[in-house]
Amino acid sequence: MDNQIHIENYKIQKPESWAGSVDDQQLIEKIRESDFSNKQINEGRDYCYFLDKIYYTSNSESNEYVCMAYTLNEPSNLERASVMDVVVEENEVYHIHRISVLREGVLIDKIPDTKIKVLDSENQSSGGILSSNKKINITIKDLRLYDILILEDSRVKAFTDRDFLRKEFSKYVWVSPDNYWAYGSYQFTFVNEREEPVAYKKVFFRDEQGNVLKPETHHLKKGERFVIREENYINPVDASREIFPFIDFATESNWKDLSNYIAPIYEEIYNKSSLKDFAPKLVEKLDAISNQDEKLQFAIEYVQNNIYYIFNADEMNGHKPQEPSVTYENKQGDCKAKCVLLKVVLDYIGVDSSVVLVNYHTDYYIKYYLPSLLSFNHVVVKINYKGEEYFIDATIRDEFGMIENRGFIYFMHYLEVKRDQELQQRKPFRYPYYCIDEKVEFNAENKTGKLKLTTVYKGNRANAMRRYFKNTNKREVIDSWNNFLFYSLNYSNDRNGMDVRNIFKDASIEIISDDKKLNEFKIEYQATVENPYYVDPQNNRFLMYFDRNVIKASARDFLHKDLPFWHNFDTEKYEINLYTDQKIDTEEKYTVQESTINNPYFDYTSRKKITKNGATVFIDYKPLVNLEIPQEEFETFRAAHHTVADSNFGLGIDIIEPGLMNQLKFSFKKRFK
Repeated sequence: MDNQIHIENYKIQKPESWAGSVDDQQLIEKIRESDFSNKQINEGRDYCYFLDKIYYTSNSESNEYVCMAYTLNEPSNLERASVMDVVVEENEVYHIHRISVLREGVLIDKIPDTKIKVLDSENQSSGGILSSNKKINITIKDLRLYDILILEDSRVKAFTDRDFLRKEFSKYVWVSPDNYWAYGSYQFTFVNEREEPVAYKKVFFRDEQGNVLKPETHHLKKGERFVIREENYINPVDASREIFPFIDFATESNWKDLSNYIAPIYEEIYNKSSLKDFAPKLVEKLDAISNQDEKLQFAIEYVQNNIYYIFNADEMNGHKPQEPSVTYENKQGDCKAKCVLLKVVLDYIGVDSSVVLVNYHTDYYIKYYLPSLLSFNHVVVKINYKGEEYFIDATIRDEFGMIENRGFIYFMHYLEVKRDQELQQRKPFRYPYYCIDEKVEFNAENKTGKLKLTTVYKGNRANAMRRYFKNTNKREVIDSWNNFLFYSLNYSNDRNGMDVRNIFKDASIEIISDDKKLNEFKIEYQATVENPYYVDPQNNRFLMYFDRNVIKASARDFLHKDLPFWHNFDTEKYEINLYTDQKIDTEEKYTVQESTINNPYFDYTSRKKITKNGATVFIDYKPLVNLEIPQEEFETFRAAHHTVADSNFGLGIDIIEPGLMNQLKFSFKKRFK
């Protein structure tokens, strides 16, 4: 076997005694044909003869053991099996116990045909992310279609002094297996060898009718095992509409005890040294700012933009926070380090704040998980200022504005790093400003249209647009707006296939202003359009402007039995003006149609002003966000969005063609409409 690097990240050895052992003959006997296996294979489904997974936890290590045998009947599966990558964390070792194939009834050891390389894992290796993860690349020669591949391996992570949380607390989430595979035998075992009891909670399991069962919580003492066994098994979960059943295993605890465990660790770091001692130049700058609002803005932006974000990918919760003096001196740190420094700065200027633990990616599931500090993978700063709560992510760059004008971070659950805390849930949020405030003017005269869009972005939108204009080629920006307008003006239906640059002549886009205190970013787009009217197949002409961003397709199309809809839309305001030198139908149904929607989750109005040569619509959308829509209320919520989509997201005007015959035709149409 060709080993290119020392064997420090992987080993070839027998499994641990708690995993059991299986000899070659027993292995062959486990790979048996059956009516179930033949049915799956005949249907073209890949088949796993057996899968045995064991998770072992102790106060010194965790170990994930897997033994499985599956078919290589599909070329794509054969390719994936021939070259595999296994990523291991710091202090994690990949143990290979067996690599074999069963070919025409003969068991063949493939370890001699296996080539192993250990590489640095390049995933997320830039942008301030430091990772000591390694990627173990495994190449197996001479695998053949219709082989049965047998893999037996373990991933062992030994806890060092830096992994103090992992030593103290265990957390593991088992998720029911992929429903692509059919399994002759499936078994999962959790082995607790910790001194402390481990609780486990079964969530989103279902009865025979598919109804979700109430969560169950049980406990494992040291030396006890939890086992799930299935025979001739295909996971019945509807992956597009249902959450996979899962079991959360965690060292038995409660949120109050956990907060009392973590708070002293942070308190010790806060009190290591004073800001005046380690950052006199920063203190001098802070003292020079007399306005408290501006001082707070400066403090936040200093930490966000001047301290480089280093994300240690091994385990965010595995290390104590870096001292703020070190973070300031080195001008770099991870999320904990940056947040601790920000809090120390805020303490100095007299602004109440605290560090809080969050997990953006699994925020929905935290309410189902057992209490565990290992459920969080990120920290942010909570600021109480002038009677309002704000959350600041110190790792984000290029964000601006007084605190009330800054972007909003979407998440629901957090644990404050203070003593005697419970898991908290944020209140729903209503923006105090419009994230998008846009005025559209389209004037058609003779055969030419003059188009101007003036847009003010605020909050998250301002930050995003500021970055977009900074990092994107000007021509690409203009093309993006041209493509958007191609659909908004309905040209996609009468000049599809045309180059948008030939439709929107002399298109330009400019930054009009950028207010870093109000966090307002204002731009203006202008273009000339020849033949500005949309012409339908009957040669009727229209001026139309419908902004499809106003339609929330994700709300209209949402379908899920278990997940509630997460409401996170921006406030928006539009004024759309369409004017022409032609006579228009001032009574056309959709031209004059207005709407008013008031429900617990958003207010929406469209108001019209009609003249003989044009019209204006004023659209105002104010959602209540950062909340889940209860399933029993969702269809009413969806119906309201359908109302918006029913021609209430823009404006269209019908042109009355000149000439006596056209006038008679129009009068006749109106009379018998």
